[in-house]
Amino acid sequence: MAEFTMDLNDEQKEVRGWLHGFAADVIRPAAAEWDEREETPWPVIQEAAKIGIYSLDFYAQQFFDPTGLGIPMAMEELFWGDAGIALSIVGTGLAAVGVLANGTEEQIGTWIPQMYGDANDVKVAAFCSSEPDAGSDVASMRTRAVYDAAKDEWVLNGTKTWATNGGIANVHVVVAVVDPELGSKGHASFIVPPNTPGLSQGQKFKKHGIRASHTAEVVLEDVRVPGSCLLGGKDKLDERMARARERAKAGGGERVKNAAMATFEASRPAVGAMAVGTARAAYEEALEYAKTRTQFGRPIIDNQGVAFQLADMRTQIDAARLLVWRASWMATTGKKFESAEGSMSKLFASETAKKVTGQAIQILGGNGFTREYPVERMHRDAAIYTIFEGTSEIQRLVIARTLSGMPVR
Repeated sequence: MAEFTMDLNDEQKEVRGWLHGFAADVIRPAAAEWDEREETPWPVIQEAAKIGIYSLDFYAQQFFDPTGLGIPMAMEELFWGDAGIALSIVGTGLAAVGVLANGTEEQIGTWIPQMYGDANDVKVAAFCSSEPDAGSDVASMRTRAVYDAAKDEWVLNGTKTWATNGGIANVHVVVAVVDPELGSKGHASFIVPPNTPGLSQGQKFKKHGIRASHTAEVVLEDVRVPGSCLLGGKDKLDERMARARERAKAGGGERVKNAAMATFEASRPAVGAMAVGTARAAYEEALEYAKTRTQFGRPIIDNQGVAFQLADMRTQIDAARLLVWRASWMATTGKKFESAEGSMSKLFASETAKKVTGQAIQILGGNGFTREYPVERMHRDAAIYTIFEGTSEIQRLVIARTLSGMPVR
């Protein structure tokens, strides 16, 4: 088991430098343009594919880093470049992880390559889980999947929302209800192949931030997919649901819910790392501005009011990173989240990003309020971190219930 350390090894430092260079040289120069266009930055994704960043292999290497720091390190550097473009680059990974976690070897080998395409013809994928009435409350999901035994096909109907790459994806991974009586244990995930009839893009959202990342509704109207598109296969699904029914009869439903919550706990530090990257970028812009902007004959960093703000910003960023690294290390090494450490890292990092980017605007004054300077965009982007992958309120609820010993629902 890897010991927790804050010292990156030589390989990690090399990867971090490589990612930082790409973020500085490719992502940042394109950030303002694609934010204004509110379109998927296909040329940037293609550049990422050419050098191997936009690929399952790269993320797998970081995921299996025995220290647990590969993914948070990568997320911080890419999102330091720009949150919207970075999310366009990493968004496909959500769907890929869904297939890796639940799919058979054949499904993994068939569908994940189609999610990414290649450097000459890049593709994206979408993971579709949230619904208009089912965000944090996944038990309220209404999208249904009904098995047609005569044709060995599943028929999907419903509407998904807030889907990154929704509607423009080559491959969609859709979570649907198979047995409503089992709550979240009656859900299953399905691959919807390219050009499947009945799947369409609904509303494309015009967002406050991360505008280079495509977010839309996905409408499913009598979408038929082969039985082979049920992730894990029908035998595995039937066995899982049978166990869930037995547990429900035995009063073990709460344990099942807590097991599902543990999965979310392990994924939340990655979002925290994204927030750290955005906060760090805004802090660095504010620090450089404070050093070079003069008022009353001296740099404004000489004013205690500005200097103390910068001191607080740096302290909060470092604290957020430490929480993220601790939770990531715990998840990788199998340490139990006894105090909801995953939610702690996401909560503190996301709130830090909102606060630090706001302080950066204040330090830049009127300039910070204009789109001539990037901190305005960073502040808009930072707002998403306290919302997706569980709102700050949900994180506090999880932490509070964990500390009190109450069931986490």
